[in-house]
Amino acid sequence: MAAHASLRDRRIVGRLRLASQRLVGEAAATAPDLVRWMTAMQAQDLQAALWAVGVRVPAAGLADVRAAIDAGTVARSWPMRGTLHLVAPEDLGWMLELTAERLTKSIAGRHRQLEITWADIEKARDIALEHISAEGPVSRAELFRVFDAAGQPTQGQRGIHLLGSLCRHGWLVLGPLSGNQQLIAAFEQWIPESRSLGREEGIAEFALRYFRSHGPATLRDFAWWTQLPLTEVRAAFESVRGELVELEIEGAGYWLSPDVAALLDSGLPGARSVHLLPGFDEFVLGYTDRSAVLAPEHSDLIVPGGNGVFKKTVVAAGKVVGTWALQGSGPGTAVVPELFDGTATLGPAAQAALTKAARRYLAFLAA
Repeated sequence: MAAHASLRDRRIVGRLRLASQRLVGEAAATAPDLVRWMTAMQAQDLQAALWAVGVRVPAAGLADVRAAIDAGTVARSWPMRGTLHLVAPEDLGWMLELTAERLTKSIAGRHRQLEITWADIEKARDIALEHISAEGPVSRAELFRVFDAAGQPTQGQRGIHLLGSLCRHGWLVLGPLSGNQQLIAAFEQWIPESRSLGREEGIAEFALRYFRSHGPATLRDFAWWTQLPLTEVRAAFESVRGELVELEIEGAGYWLSPDVAALLDSGLPGARSVHLLPGFDEFVLGYTDRSAVLAPEHSDLIVPGGNGVFKKTVVAAGKVVGTWALQGSGPGTAVVPELFDGTATLGPAAQAALTKAARRYLAFLAA
């Protein structure tokens, strides 16, 4: 395919994104491989994040994804947007260097309300690192007790803001799992090897990897996703645009990898695919404009009242067509889909794909 092409049928965008995100076609072999490919995966809901990886790694069970986190081959922290994400451990440091300062400025007012000064953050850092050095990774509740005892109150969101600041500045990171929670570790101990990139080089790599794993997407999508200034994004993007293909869709430029763009000529998979995606999945959340895969009239059914909580979605042929829930327990556990009003009934092939997706999810939980 040429480096620039025009696409008239916007409905194909979702199927291209399925391929980019490893939901159809080439699959990732392991959880770390998948997370590294995806660049960053929203993970504020840990259970949803585990399935977001599992749905893209056919050979993985729940225990495999948890083991990757426990081994430190998948990291979870606040690399951007003030939201938890899964990232490759060697990438977390340079991502934080790009995003931390801007986010710190954006929440400065809230820190003033909570009476958090830079001196408080430095004191909390010293308290946390001393305790973790002596005791090893610690639960959030225990760390907050240590903060309180040392004169750093944690009530009224003050504790989580202190923790977020320490993680954003690369002193702490979420480490091994303890049940359904993560213990907090010292960054340099948990992630002994980190890459270092200059600012423009880092933004360029961030963009290249985003478009490869999330394309077709726009520069505005990427700038929103990272909360990096659009002017910096445009400047850095010039060094990598030659490694991508641009599609013109309704007058706007969308970027994606040449391999995925080539599927427009050789045959795009996913026409009969059905996926059960978790809440907060990158397929829906990873773009500022979601209208290519989610009809605007259905947005409130995915994020009721715009409350920021994304429901689990049923995706058929690259389009969000409903939500789903898990009902029952034990042998009687079942996946129950709820299609949007006005959505065409799934045909026999799609219904079979839905049944297969439900079996895959239940098998993932059991493995």
